[in-house]
Amino acid sequence: MTSPVPSSPASVHHGRLQARTSLYGNGASAALALPAGIHKLAFPAQRQAVLYIPHATGQALSLLVLLHGARGQHGGADAAALRYAVREQALLLIPEAHGTSWDMFRGGYGPDMDFLDQSLMWVMRRHEIAANAVTLAGFSDGASYALSVGLMNGELFSDILAFSPGCMLPNARSASPRIFIGHGTGDAVLPVERGQSLATQLANEGYQVHYAEFDGGHLVPPSVAEAAFALLGVGVADASGPPT
Repeated sequence: MTSPVPSSPASVHHGRLQARTSLYGNGASAALALPAGIHKLAFPAQRQAVLYIPHATGQALSLLVLLHGARGQHGGADAAALRYAVREQALLLIPEAHGTSWDMFRGGYGPDMDFLDQSLMWVMRRHEIAANAVTLAGFSDGASYALSVGLMNGELFSDILAFSPGCMLPNARSASPRIFIGHGTGDAVLPVERGQSLATQLANEGYQVHYAEFDGGHLVPPSVAEAAFALLGVGVADASGPPT
């Protein structure tokens, strides 16, 4: 996990994404869409992302965005996310940070936030995304980034899935996305107390939070990922809450 460093004036970013499911809507161009399957996308400035596209359904699609941890690690979340996307016929977008971790940990929001926005709009230009069906997920540093970016852009992200997060640093809050936090009791990289504290804080702030602990370390067991994906699109009022 990377420790955040203070922001410099040149790197300050308001943290708001411009991408919205209504940006293109029915105007999304199927002629620009890639065929079904897994694609590695290359953007300017040597930015890259992976995109999974399901077979055409004739309906608006849900979109799952997955953010990696430090040095590109996913802890198993990438395989679980792909299984979910294939089963549910959802789009899966996996962007890459510019460095070993996200800009939040390298001086403040900036180039990675811009690239996330760019890649989201690229997908939305080509595929119709269902309203209230965009999820931001991440593992480790990616989980911290997902919490931070998701809370600042709650109008866009209906759900945030944070697997083994270490912190959250939103500049502001908007709307009320549903939140899942999963953490291993034996995590030697980011102690489980961090996940407990984040879940408790967010629940006290009025967010719908589902907190899940598991026996294990700094990884994403398939059962935990499946429990998180099962909550997408549904309320969690009856789900187990954060630790007291």
